[in-house]
Amino acid sequence: QVQLVESGGGLVQTGDSLRLSCAAAGRTFSSYAMGWFRQAPGKEREFVAAISWSGGSTSYADSVKGRFTISRDNAKNTMYLQMNSLKPEDTAVYYCAASMGIMGIVTTPSGYNYWGQGTQVTVSS
Repeated sequence: QVQLVESGGGLVQTGDSLRLSCAAAGRTFSSYAMGWFRQAPGKEREFVAAISWSGGSTSYADSVKGRFTISRDNAKNTMYLQMNSLKPEDTAVYYCAASMGIMGIVTTPSGYNYWGQGTQVTVSS
C-alpha cells in the first residue's frame, strides 16, 4: 500500500496560481499511475488530470486544459498540479490518487486504489 499526503492548497484571488503537491510513501513511486480529482460542495468528484507511471502521457479535463499542468518526480516520490489563471469555479477540495501497477492513464475514480486526504483550494471572485 501507499500513503498519499497532499499540500499546497489555500485561498487565492481570481487569476492567481497555486502548486499542489502529493507525496507518496510505500512502493516505488514509478509503479503507480496517478491523477488529480476535485470535489466542490454538493457536487460529485470530478476528474482534473492524470499522468502515466513514467510521466510520458497526460490527460486533462476540458475545464482546466491550458491552465493546469500535471507532473511527477519519481525520484522524490511526488506528483504536482500547477494551477494557473485560477477561477472561482476551480474552488473545491483537490484529491490526489494512485493506482498500483497501472502504467497508462486512469481517468475514473473507480480506477484508483489509493487516495490522499484532500487539500482545499478557494478562489475568491
